[in-house]
Amino acid sequence: MDIKVPAVGESVFEALIARWLKGDGESVVKDEPLYEIETDKVTLEVTAEAAGVLTILSKEGETVKIGAVIGAIDEQGAERVPAAGAAQKPQPAPPMSPSGRKLARELGVETRELKGSGRGGRLTRDDLLKGEAAAPAPPSAEPAEQAAPATEAAAAESSAGVTPPAAEPVTAARQESAGRITRKPMTPIRKRIAERLVSVRQQTAMLTTFNEADLTQVLLLRKKHGEFFQKRHQVKLGFMSLFVRACCQALREFPEVNASIEGDDLVYHNFCDVGVAVGGEKGLVVPVLRGAEALTLAEIEQQIADFAEKVRGNRIAMADIEGGTFTISNGGVYGSMLSTPILNPPQSAVLGMHAIQDRAVVVNDEIVIRPMMYLALSYDHRVVDGKGAVSFLKRVKEYIEEPQEMLLEG
Repeated sequence: MDIKVPAVGESVFEALIARWLKGDGESVVKDEPLYEIETDKVTLEVTAEAAGVLTILSKEGETVKIGAVIGAIDEQGAERVPAAGAAQKPQPAPPMSPSGRKLARELGVETRELKGSGRGGRLTRDDLLKGEAAAPAPPSAEPAEQAAPATEAAAAESSAGVTPPAAEPVTAARQESAGRITRKPMTPIRKRIAERLVSVRQQTAMLTTFNEADLTQVLLLRKKHGEFFQKRHQVKLGFMSLFVRACCQALREFPEVNASIEGDDLVYHNFCDVGVAVGGEKGLVVPVLRGAEALTLAEIEQQIADFAEKVRGNRIAMADIEGGTFTISNGGVYGSMLSTPILNPPQSAVLGMHAIQDRAVVVNDEIVIRPMMYLALSYDHRVVDGKGAVSFLKRVKEYIEEPQEMLLEG
């Protein structure tokens, strides 16, 4: 059975083989993770469509066309291998997540020799760290005494008036060979991110306006109803669903923030397809909540949780990230205090959330401590004027500071 590179989107014609998860000649089981491919938009984990013995035809790092044959599975081989040499059959690796496989490669741990302590025998981070600690240490360098004769010979040549050869210039190639630097080719996703970031700066009139929001009422709302919400919907009530709801409400009042340029036309969207930035191993991915204006808080939180799981498992699809009329990015989860989010073209605006910090603020002529968050709205000044951008962000702030009003309107 041929292994072909699957189609991942209408505009994607080639992909990079990021890594094979099984070795050449190994037995594979149907639906077992087999290899990972990268395009300029997504990283995708592909599973085996049949059981058998794997033959690899295209190596890791190769760029191949969509539909190209990169390997094969000998389905009859699955029956022959146990009978022919069960003793030589490699022990299957315990199950683990893509991030676990990455950590195992970095630590140089042989996972087949480990026993997973997680659910279903899954290898955890602690299992991998214990495996590294138990691994035999690499052979030490030769004793310093063995290098003495060469040093003495050099000293003798110097005393005899022999000039030692001049030191070679320190070049990038020498530093790389000595292990001082590491050079890696850019992945398709990183190349695409770089191209888009440069194009945004060159092709839009991007400006950013800032404000801050008092999250006292939001925190009280989550504290009061969070446990009931999770029991009823099997998902936590997070900040993102409330910000998505606030933005959808504000976009109704300021439709230019939800617009885009197509040729000489301004296109106003009468719906809110909100992109939510999710961090992955290979970079930032922005899956889209379709029709977010009609979703409940529970539906928003569930979809975000599903997207995050897909990103972690490299199962995000092109259909999940295409389109979008507005984007929200939460740098606060990484500890960002304040930043300027960059536009996601052809969208005309993006909201940046940041870390919540207790700060002294003036309320009713008194200095009080409140949980505050800086908000940033980057916008394309060709589409949105300053008044509209500032007013939109101020409206989002008001909805977040008085969430009851927003929830009653929704």
